[in-house]
Amino acid sequence: MFLVTGGAGFIGSNVVAALNDAGHSDVAVCDVLGQDGKWRNLAKRQLADVVPPAELGDWLKGRRLTAVIHLGAISETTATDGDLVIETNFRLSMRLLDWCTANATPFIYASSAATYGDGERGFDDDASVEALKRLRPMNLYGWSKNLFDLAVAERVAKGERLPPQWAGLKFFNVFGPNEYHKGPMMSVLARRFDDIKAGRVVQLFKSHREGIADGDQRRDFIYVDDVVRVMMWLIATPRVSGLFNVGTGKARSFRDLIVSAYGALGLEPNIQYVDLPEQIRGSYQYFTQSAVDRLGRAGYNGGFTRLEDAVGAYVTGFLDRADRYR
Repeated sequence: MFLVTGGAGFIGSNVVAALNDAGHSDVAVCDVLGQDGKWRNLAKRQLADVVPPAELGDWLKGRRLTAVIHLGAISETTATDGDLVIETNFRLSMRLLDWCTANATPFIYASSAATYGDGERGFDDDASVEALKRLRPMNLYGWSKNLFDLAVAERVAKGERLPPQWAGLKFFNVFGPNEYHKGPMMSVLARRFDDIKAGRVVQLFKSHREGIADGDQRRDFIYVDDVVRVMMWLIATPRVSGLFNVGTGKARSFRDLIVSAYGALGLEPNIQYVDLPEQIRGSYQYFTQSAVDRLGRAGYNGGFTRLEDAVGAYVTGFLDRADRYR
């Protein structure tokens, strides 16, 4: 049996779909379904169990699992409840790490590119304690993720016991099907698609930095299928452990992203540029781009989907259909 925490969420439900497609029906999901329609992310899936997070400790007692894929977290970068974030993102992760160590179970977990903060220190997935200590996340979510990365790195440095395989994945700007419950945390493509399709104007931010054009602020956008492919490769390659960036390694602009969506629909772009709000102007990131060398050196050669192709697949396969779910 596989356990996927956060399995009803965006990336988690896509992992569950991939496991089902690979012939694994014995998949347990640990998540809170709530009342925002998250269950639809799993409506086409075969599951062995759906476990509330509060019951996970008891549920794990006496079990043998093929792997734990730990994606459950409070992922809002605007979260402010420090106690809740630490309990959910750090302490639960520690308990799962200890369980996987004691039970010799592979452990794949979500870190985040939010650990890099404003990017001034670069985006190198150096897993040493010294490198991780130098990072300065800008929000509570990023700090909680870096705290756990540090805890794992400390055990590695001291030669302490760990699961037979452990892998932390620093996801960059992931977009794709089943992100619709995330509200303001959805990708800008998902948030603006209905406007694009209806011909309404789509607003992007002006640049307030010399030498950068309006809408040319750049992110490492990665399609969720590529993210899942990396995780499925790790499951199939138990000799590989480590902390890895999961991005394309190629930054693209928000304008590129939106223009690609218009192109997928055969429409002319209708974009308006508006000022960045004053309150975020000083902290707004103009550039993120993952270094993916370590993942390649570990043996991953699955490649990454070109932005235009990824947007086309998302738009025609999901966003522009009556049923948008995978």
